[in-house]
Amino acid sequence: MNTTTSVPSKGLKATALGYPRIGPNRELKRALEAHWSGRLDAAGLQEAAASVRSGMLDDLALLDTVPTGTFSLYDHVLDTVVAVDALAPRHRRETELASYFAAARGDDAAVPLEMTKWFDTNYHYLVPEIGPETAFAAKPAKTVTEFVEAKERGLDARPVLLGPVSFLLLAKPSEDAPADFSPFDRLDDLVPVYVELLAALRHHGAGRIQLDEPALCADRTEAELAAVAAVYRRLGAEILVAGGYGPFGESLPVLLEAGVEGIALDLVRGRSDLEALEALDVSRETFFLAGVVDGRNIWRADLEKGAADLARLQRISDRVGVSSSSSLLHVPVDLDAEQELPEALFERLSFARQKLREIKAIADPEGSREARPEAPADWRDASVRERLAALDADADRRVPYPERQAAQAERVPLPPLPTTTIGSFPQTAELRNARAAHRRGLMIDADYKARMKAEVAAVIAEQEKLGLDVLVHGEPERNDMVQYFAEQLTGFATTAAGWVQSYGSRCVRPPILYADVTRQAPMTVEWTSYAQSLTEKPVKGMLTGPVTILAWSFVRDDQPLADTADQVALALRDEVADLEAAGTAIIQVDEPALRELLPVRAASRAAYRDWATRSFRIATSGVRPETSIHTHLCYSEFGEVIDAIAALDADVTSIEASRSKMEVLADLDRANYRSAVGPGVWDIHSPRVPAAEDMAEALRLAVDALGPERVWANPDCGLKTRRYEEVRPSLEGLVAAARAVREQLAKSA
Repeated sequence: MNTTTSVPSKGLKATALGYPRIGPNRELKRALEAHWSGRLDAAGLQEAAASVRSGMLDDLALLDTVPTGTFSLYDHVLDTVVAVDALAPRHRRETELASYFAAARGDDAAVPLEMTKWFDTNYHYLVPEIGPETAFAAKPAKTVTEFVEAKERGLDARPVLLGPVSFLLLAKPSEDAPADFSPFDRLDDLVPVYVELLAALRHHGAGRIQLDEPALCADRTEAELAAVAAVYRRLGAEILVAGGYGPFGESLPVLLEAGVEGIALDLVRGRSDLEALEALDVSRETFFLAGVVDGRNIWRADLEKGAADLARLQRISDRVGVSSSSSLLHVPVDLDAEQELPEALFERLSFARQKLREIKAIADPEGSREARPEAPADWRDASVRERLAALDADADRRVPYPERQAAQAERVPLPPLPTTTIGSFPQTAELRNARAAHRRGLMIDADYKARMKAEVAAVIAEQEKLGLDVLVHGEPERNDMVQYFAEQLTGFATTAAGWVQSYGSRCVRPPILYADVTRQAPMTVEWTSYAQSLTEKPVKGMLTGPVTILAWSFVRDDQPLADTADQVALALRDEVADLEAAGTAIIQVDEPALRELLPVRAASRAAYRDWATRSFRIATSGVRPETSIHTHLCYSEFGEVIDAIAALDADVTSIEASRSKMEVLADLDRANYRSAVGPGVWDIHSPRVPAAEDMAEALRLAVDALGPERVWANPDCGLKTRRYEEVRPSLEGLVAAARAVREQLAKSA
């Protein structure tokens, strides 16, 4: 039933904590890739970037105050590295732009910065490298330029910077740092640089400045909290501290006592901060932003709930504004670009532009707005719920790993350090054009299938020529590792233009999981069986796991994630069974997002670990012992989820390890992890072709740590985004590296 909500506020300021920065039609992506390929010079790139920023300001002008400085050519954490002049020496080039992209992507002379997930989101940030000798200096040009752009348009602008505490807590020690060094040790040296950055902004007319401190939404030690208090006493007045990824918790009273002017609260995932504030002695002059519009999901706001939270906050302070709960970086730009979504679903959605209107509506009680419609009853499927309820207690259990290992070795004999890839092969322009033509009805089904089969045959031949041991079909028919399955499962909808930045120029189009999930027919068996018919070598079946499908979709908010994960797992269980019945000996179920959904707060992690790993085991535990289950994880702090990785009970786990320089090996050793591992020895997110000897050295480290019988040789991720000119020599080097280490092992034996 539709109702109208009046918000008990008047004259409140409306704002957002950040905004999508790729452009409504991915204009920034296209400009970046044109620049990297040599088709667009530096001036052209900067012109395109200025146009994207102008469009952002056009949208944000709806609000009373607008954030500036949230645009980035690649990553806002890397922007902060530049702002405090902390680039590593290996990345410094003749121009600032070349230095920036050397750090982001690497080049022939240097590997890039490590990349990892931004809290519990699918955004990836570049990890700063800070050492005892890092010489900080203020470089305010970018943040000043973007503030002035907004000011000259007559907008009430608020500069945004990543705060010094989070910057150092998100950093890692440089290679030359002592073993006991922490980047956070440099906080006292960094704060004066922030003082200079703030002074430069105020010189150009800035008033309140937003410092993002998302690390304060995680568990912090007493020593860290004491340092937070000292920092914000030094930084002075007119500072708005924003979290955006859950409650501030124990950091909240520290910020209040430090005398910050304002705090932006995440009242979607951090409503417990409201109870905390009600129990504290808070000055009524403290400014609060009520983050009541979800910045991380695409469902329309619950105005009544938002109004109630806002009213509670107004009883605490006389100075309250309304905002998004986090930056709107995590949602697509415009719902109005979608013309083919079901009407009942469309009416329940809100993208970035629509969320600005929601924020404005909550801040302006003179307007009224209909509540979000209820979910239709036919979005629930009794049969899938009954089937889940009827699962046996041991439906997520297999026989012990040593027993499986012996059966799998007998079925598929492999050499030490088997070589393989993660799944996808380059998605060429010809493939993308064929998919687009088929989607638009310009290529009939038979011709499209013939084109895809020809690509599969070429990929199999390529791998056999390279000498890989376990092959893949290359996934030419898949537009995306989640969307491909979403298009074949009930309960999902896909968008036409719902693009979201994942990192740099890499954009994804998350499906919308809005109803109960079931599988109607096999999704991958035909392609895997066809590939296997072309070779005597084993071909892996390739699926995406339930947690990753959830993490890389916009998921319904009317039931617990665990329930939705089990529904997806049940559909995948049927697919795994059909692959096995078709003779597939190795089935890979990827969970690269396992770490991504890990709750920021430790108190919530055990429950997450239980349901996340159980859903994977529901999907994979119906197979016989001789069928090998692989999984893949990437760009994570694996030490934080090593117990969950073990609980997946996969036979082989491939893990990103190249940018982090095999740090995961120590985590595996500490956790007494005993299954097989494929530590990625080639960073596919960089165009750099690794030397065979570098990969061999990485494999030697893995063998020393794990033993040769437990090590696989593979890249750290799929090859979809790379060109064959990079893939061929890199895979040749990978195979040569594995052979060289095998020979050394044979000689040692």
